[in-house]
Amino acid sequence: MPSFDIMSEVDLPSLKNAVDVANRKISGRYDFKGSDARVEQGEKVLTLFGDSDFQIDQMRQILLPEMTSKKIDVRCLEYGDLQKIGGNKLKQELKVRVGVEQDLAKKIVKLLKDSKLKVQAAIQGEAIRVSGAKRDILQEAIALVKKEITDFPLQFGNFRD
Repeated sequence: MPSFDIMSEVDLPSLKNAVDVANRKISGRYDFKGSDARVEQGEKVLTLFGDSDFQIDQMRQILLPEMTSKKIDVRCLEYGDLQKIGGNKLKQELKVRVGVEQDLAKKIVKLLKDSKLKVQAAIQGEAIRVSGAKRDILQEAIALVKKEITDFPLQFGNFRD
């Protein structure tokens, strides 16, 4: 029985590369001279440090195109609030969402069941396994999910015949 997985993954080495390039661009810009503006990467979180909310916004405008050029979907980022960290310094955390969250997984399973396609969907941890009788039906399921779920980056992989 043919099947495929719906998942959401981020290429962490490419993300690290994008952060490094963004930091190089930030350190070379004239309007950031003498400031402590930088982007730090932690475990599934990016932290922007700057002197003002304008600088944080400018750093985002540098980082996001770099991520896009490295084929990282920026919809995987969840923006945190600006936090004051002493003096006139600010930081903002950008959480990198990896894996399909439980409520989104339930929404996708319900979408597939309500569509009257002859497929079975099962949540398996941070992925959803979809199986059906024919490859054509699975391709229709992929098209349906791509059309309906636009606010979260999904990848379709592990296609087995």
